Amino acid sequence: MIGMARPKSFDSDAALDAAIGVFREHGFEGTSAQMLVDAMGIGRQSLYDTFGDKWLLYQRALRRYSQDEIGAHRAAMTSGARAIEGLHAMIDRVVADAALPCLGVGSIAEFGCSRPELAEISGAADRALRRAVIAQVEAAQEQGDVAADIDPDTVATYMVASFAGIRIAARAGAGPAQMRALGEMTKRALR
Repeated sequence: MIGMARPKSFDSDAALDAAIGVFREHGFEGTSAQMLVDAMGIGRQSLYDTFGDKWLLYQRALRRYSQDEIGAHRAAMTSGARAIEGLHAMIDRVVADAALPCLGVGSIAEFGCSRPELAEISGAADRALRRAVIAQVEAAQEQGDVAADIDPDTVATYMVASFAGIRIAARAGAGPAQMRALGEMTKRALR
């Protein structure tokens, strides 16, 4: 029949995950529509029909990536018997994955605060991570594993900045020993 739309024949979540991979590696400006359709395994029209333009896809990719990262950080923080073990697990996770490009750090490096849509996504992710870290530090203080005179908000700020620095160092070629040392320095800030 003429005029009937064909049903979507691809998994939009899998396609979004593929787009995240491309944006992580190449950033927004370095990613072409052709790179996206090739990685996502869809046609150009399907990309536009499902995700809108490249800018809307980028925002959606950043939002999903940020949510996934926050979830992974929270899972690491709750993995230990004690709160400090969870904080260490989160730091270890960042160090272990640091060689993989971070879409959050890449987005900030590429756009800073110049795009309100991205600043909103990044700001929400930052607030969520900071709240989780603050709660974990407070729990570690109650358990006697983090000094009581350390401000949990300052620790959260330091950890978020350290994670970005660790990821940038890895991207710049820091080796495994250097990455472990950066992770250990971040852990030392909790003493």
